[in-house]
Amino acid sequence: MLLTFGETMALFVARRTGPLRFARDFDLGVGGAESNVAIGVTRLGGRATWIGRVGADEFGDLVRTTLLGEGVETVAIPDEEAPTGLMIKGRRTADLIDVRYYRSGSAGSRIGPGDLDAELIRSAKVLHVSAITPALSPSAREAVRHAVALARSAGVMVSLDVNYRRKLWSPSQAGEWLRGIVDQVDVIFATEEEAALITDEPEKLPVPHVVLKFGAKGALERSGGVTRFAEPYRVTEVDPVGAGDAFAAGWLAEWMAGGDADRRLRTACAAGAFAVTSQGDWESLPRRADLALLEPGAGDVSR
Repeated sequence: MLLTFGETMALFVARRTGPLRFARDFDLGVGGAESNVAIGVTRLGGRATWIGRVGADEFGDLVRTTLLGEGVETVAIPDEEAPTGLMIKGRRTADLIDVRYYRSGSAGSRIGPGDLDAELIRSAKVLHVSAITPALSPSAREAVRHAVALARSAGVMVSLDVNYRRKLWSPSQAGEWLRGIVDQVDVIFATEEEAALITDEPEKLPVPHVVLKFGAKGALERSGGVTRFAEPYRVTEVDPVGAGDAFAAGWLAEWMAGGDADRRLRTACAAGAFAVTSQGDWESLPRRADLALLEPGAGDVSR
């Protein structure tokens, strides 16, 4: 079982291209880096649990029912004193996504060590965290530190997605936190720019599994002193948001299923490719049967 925690928000997506002030119609859904990963793992046949605080409001109920509907074991803690955070996404131009967050003082940002079930963490196969959560608040930062310490003491694999958000903290703040925790994780996911927050030599990070993402140029994994590279899948990109979460979900699902490094990378790349093919943070995440659709010879019509 993969265990993760963090903030999941109500997500409004504008239906028309242009400045958000001219938008009149929105699609409503949910989005959050950690819950995206949990959904991705369950879609690929794994078990995942998500923990988070949500407002005692309609949007909190939406988060809870959406994750449960996707098969994620969900611990959504209602907060009577803070609202569910909001994420609003528009398309400023055909090629430029405009994402705005309204999460200061939100229920999700108020997560703390007391919200985490120690036995759930100790019984997990993987604890997955992102560097978004420690940027939300001091209590959220302490929750990550506490969870990682519990996982390490129980021999649970710790996974970290750098997932840098410049609107939450500065490169120096993020780099300082990352350098303080990197030697406590077993697998790290990062782009080249994110890895540079930690070191000038990302492939030499002191982590058993270093997984670097190059977007449309593929990905690599360095583990056991061996570096492996995976070519990307060619798809038509509609919305890039959530691709990194999908990639991590693909890699972690295969790791939990006993897949080797080559399989982990191929599934990760495929999941990331599926994620960008439609609007939404997680809606296009693949199931096992979908993976073959991207392979050569699959054709362009499914009958």
